[in-house]
Amino acid sequence: MSPEGTSGSDASPRLIAQSFLDQHPDVATIDILLPDISGVVRGKRIGRDQLPGIFEEGAAFPASVFGTDVTGDSVEETGLVWELGDADYPCRPVPGTLVPVPWTARQTAQVMLTMTDPNGVPFFAEPRVVLQRVFDRYRARGLTPVVALELEFYLIDRKREDHAPPIPAVSPVTGARQATTQVYGLDELDDFEAVLDDVANACRLQQIPAGAASAEYAPGQFEINLTHEADPVRAADHAIMLKRAVKGVARAHGMNATFMAKPFSEDSGNGLHIHTSVLDADGNNIFADPDGGKLGSPTLEHAIGGLAATLSDCMALFAPTANAYKRLRPHNYVPMSACWGYNNRTCAFRVPAGSAAATRIEHRVAGADANPYLVAAAVLAGILHGIETRAEAPPPIDGNAYETEKPSVPKTWVEALDRFASSDFVAEWFGEGFRRVFHAVKEGERRDFEAEVTPLEWRWYLTTV
Repeated sequence: MSPEGTSGSDASPRLIAQSFLDQHPDVATIDILLPDISGVVRGKRIGRDQLPGIFEEGAAFPASVFGTDVTGDSVEETGLVWELGDADYPCRPVPGTLVPVPWTARQTAQVMLTMTDPNGVPFFAEPRVVLQRVFDRYRARGLTPVVALELEFYLIDRKREDHAPPIPAVSPVTGARQATTQVYGLDELDDFEAVLDDVANACRLQQIPAGAASAEYAPGQFEINLTHEADPVRAADHAIMLKRAVKGVARAHGMNATFMAKPFSEDSGNGLHIHTSVLDADGNNIFADPDGGKLGSPTLEHAIGGLAATLSDCMALFAPTANAYKRLRPHNYVPMSACWGYNNRTCAFRVPAGSAAATRIEHRVAGADANPYLVAAAVLAGILHGIETRAEAPPPIDGNAYETEKPSVPKTWVEALDRFASSDFVAEWFGEGFRRVFHAVKEGERRDFEAEVTPLEWRWYLTTV
């Protein structure tokens, strides 16, 4: 049975909504969600009596929601505000995303939306639509990308003084804060067992295909893996839902969760890794060695060549905030160059060990602050670009790529945004309109960030120069 409560694919939208309400008579409100260009979930809260109408007629949101920056301000340069009269556009529920919300005190639910223009055409600036267009190019060639996303996050103390750095959350079990790094430590999982168990329960209830949880490379840092899906749009939906669930459960336990790329200066950053394989029309993995070996096919190397050729053009998508560039440090499991290797985590593109049938590429560049739809779109576009152009991959790296490979990715936000704005690859695969809107939003954020005088500047310069 689907999350909406009916398995009939021909059921009317109103019937789907009413069936869900009948099965959840205690649900009082429903959050209708629309992830913006930064992956920030925006939306409205409606009463249960409004839900059937939303499913039948849709909901109205201004197109400018995709022209807002991470602070929630509308960016005029996007052309989505005054030029359109800040007009409302119709939004429809995404099938399979009407689910209960288990972490709130009051019984509630949520459903994700997707926008169209007034003529019913999917809205060009919505990240979900951008990913769908890339997916459609695969399907036109009889190919199916299979993807899985991995998200890292920290559990942090809710109470924090202004301008003070965050600190790891207190364990509900020990009453202490974790102070050491115990990667894959089971005691660390036990310390936050109640939180992680509630996240797992939320995932089961919301049909988010979450796999293993693990302690990561810093105190209070964890990773949750999503399982492979043959629909990359649905996989990105699940990543958005997972982030919302983790944050909601953490709040319910009196702490916060952060997916900020680099919340601590000296500790590991939070990454968003995406694993990808590609199936042909017969269900065969085109990355697998046709002779059954473990080194992959020529198509695998073309795909990696495409990723290498397009990495810098898409860096603004993989690192979309000022903070994201603080994560780009050597020897911190963050790749600094467009290199690849077998079972090598120092490379941007890792081919994990495993059977030939499971041959895949792990793209390790993006931070957890990146928009999952846009990360998936950039990775899949790079792969298909490489396959279509028969791009040549560089030689695989053995050993420590931080020592042998010169850093080649854009090192600053301004460099990445300039590269993005002038990229023909981005315009071709994501559309010139999207390229303009995304650049305008993030360039506006960058200017505002650069204009802010920070406490560090006061400490260094106020009385010394």
